[in-house]
Amino acid sequence: MINPRILLRGLLLIGTLVIIGYLFEATHLFSSLNERWIDNEVRNRGITGELLFIGVGTLCIIVGLPRQMVCFLSGYAFGLVPGTLLGLLVSVLGCCGAFFYARLIGRALVRERFAQRIRRFDDFMQDNTLNMTLLIRLLPVGSNLVTNLVAGVASVRALPFFAGSALGYIPQTVVFALVGSGITIDPGLRIGLGVLLFIVTGAIGVSLYRKYRHGKSFDDEIERELETETDQV
Repeated sequence: MINPRILLRGLLLIGTLVIIGYLFEATHLFSSLNERWIDNEVRNRGITGELLFIGVGTLCIIVGLPRQMVCFLSGYAFGLVPGTLLGLLVSVLGCCGAFFYARLIGRALVRERFAQRIRRFDDFMQDNTLNMTLLIRLLPVGSNLVTNLVAGVASVRALPFFAGSALGYIPQTVVFALVGSGITIDPGLRIGLGVLLFIVTGAIGVSLYRKYRHGKSFDDEIERELETETDQV
């Protein structure tokens, strides 16, 4: 039987997710987070626009909006280099937010109901959390949100997980900030370069993943998630 305190935390977890989803639906934030919103609310507004973008972008990534889209908008708003840096910052803040949300609110419930699966994830990550996280982030597949939440409810150490995530986020952040930046090169060449970088990064990630996962036990359902579920752009 589930401990009442754990059950209460589980209900709180579900309730907050429902409330957040309703607020996003009611305010149409997802649909309005586009180039027009950047032009009206962020661009040429100095530190105010940057802080607004960081806050909204972080919240969107926490609740599951594809971070690639946020990085694209970051490049569109601020240019390649500043856009890459801000896109990376928002990605890491979103990762931290989802991680601690799962750890503080939902961890007890999930660990009680899915103890074996979480233990297998711990076995996969425990030897070198930073490197294993880096490999997962370099893969061109998998759900960013699922990875953050699973790590949060597992026994993954926070700092190596965040460091590995930050390093693994860099290639795709550069790619989507490049595509969104509109720098003065032929659009076809810019997009082609972005696609090439994306493919090369993914190939490196897959190669390293196959090399380093040898001998590690990973839950079939989580592994299947990472191997088949592609982040929507």
